[in-house]
Amino acid sequence: MSIDTAVLEETIRRVLAKLPEASSGNDGVFVDMDSAIAAATKASREYLSRSLADRRRYVQAIRDCMLRPENLDYMSTQAVAETGMGDVSHKYLKNKIAAEGTPGVEDLVTEAWSGDNGLTTVEYSPFGVVGAITPTTNPTETITCNTIGMLAAGNSVVFSPHPRAKNLSLWQIRKINQALHAVGAPDNLVVTVAEPSIENTNAMMSHPDVRMLVATGGPGIVKTVLSSGKKAIGAGAGNPPVVVDATADLDHAAKCIVDGASFDNNLPCTAEKECVAVDSIVDLLKFKMVQHGAYEASAEELAKLEQLIVGPKGAKTEWVGKPASQLLKEIGSQVPVGVRLIICEVSKDHPFVQHELMMPVLGIVRVPDVDSAIDLACELEHGNRHTAIMHSKDVTKLTKMGKLIQTTIYVKNGPSFAGIGIGGEGYPTFTIAGPTGEGLTSPRSFCRRRRCAMVGELNVR
Repeated sequence: MSIDTAVLEETIRRVLAKLPEASSGNDGVFVDMDSAIAAATKASREYLSRSLADRRRYVQAIRDCMLRPENLDYMSTQAVAETGMGDVSHKYLKNKIAAEGTPGVEDLVTEAWSGDNGLTTVEYSPFGVVGAITPTTNPTETITCNTIGMLAAGNSVVFSPHPRAKNLSLWQIRKINQALHAVGAPDNLVVTVAEPSIENTNAMMSHPDVRMLVATGGPGIVKTVLSSGKKAIGAGAGNPPVVVDATADLDHAAKCIVDGASFDNNLPCTAEKECVAVDSIVDLLKFKMVQHGAYEASAEELAKLEQLIVGPKGAKTEWVGKPASQLLKEIGSQVPVGVRLIICEVSKDHPFVQHELMMPVLGIVRVPDVDSAIDLACELEHGNRHTAIMHSKDVTKLTKMGKLIQTTIYVKNGPSFAGIGIGGEGYPTFTIAGPTGEGLTSPRSFCRRRRCAMVGELNVR
């Protein structure tokens, strides 16, 4: 039987027309990094001609898309399913606050001076194409807040997602592109490659059209972007200590610490990783923590747990972000209902306080007084300048710790996540730049500061 070529071609055209938007070239996912960057470069040039009102519409389209209940559900469940880490309900909350609360164009506030010599303004202007490396711990939250911030700033963005979160990251980037396309944005403002890899990340970092690099991850990737020769923002690791002194409201402190250290199974770099408490209140603090969902490991359980989750280089990857109940079952312990956090009293040299485990396991170190606690907290933070927490009613000691520890986030009398806008004042972000000093990033973080001077005119004072 012969086949009519014209009929076959028409059939193929009809089938292709019904395929998802990926076939039309505006879904943002490319076969290779050069093609992705070329598309983002073209998009960034076109984007320069769009108004601030346009940017606001595009950002709102991203928010609306990411806040659809079905999308929040999918991102939260699939992040846990694909990466094997974290808690679905907490990821839902993080995705929601990232979409709702990340600042937009309003963050770009112009500075101005006027006088006898005229008018000078300093404005925030885009870099062009930004290369963004995202982590496996907060894959969708980071893509959401980076996309909103970078597009609000006037840039296009090339994402290099973590390979362990590849499928979900590609799904999200396609959804964002579809939302942007529907409101008339330039195609390919947000792009990536179909197969994220170290090789593709290196190609992105070295590409001459990528003018700025943003890395959200561990110390290795931050060091790499800082040695790239380009403008770089590094959001690196942390080891946040929480200090509790004798003046603290112990019931409140215990609840806050359990809530913060168990949040998303301790995946956030902001979460309490170790506790330093003064001797006189340690026993009562532990008792209160157990009341709020902690489980105190015995000496035998502590030894088994250390063997299970700590390796030669620190935390064993396969246990990162796993629930406390799973860790306890693995070492043969009976798991009480409602356990969210494992606590254990250890020395200051123990790996549970020296390493960022990113698991719901909290080492507690006993010290004689609050000044010793503050000094040890500064030591255990390892100079990451990321996050620290203190529970105290002594304003002088709260101030002392804040001055000495110099962290980007400092939470007083609350859970760690209050520092990223969950139950605390201020906007959220999941790119927290301690190493490079930008702090909690927002659209202005992804901009160049440009001065424009009008000589002799426009001063009407």
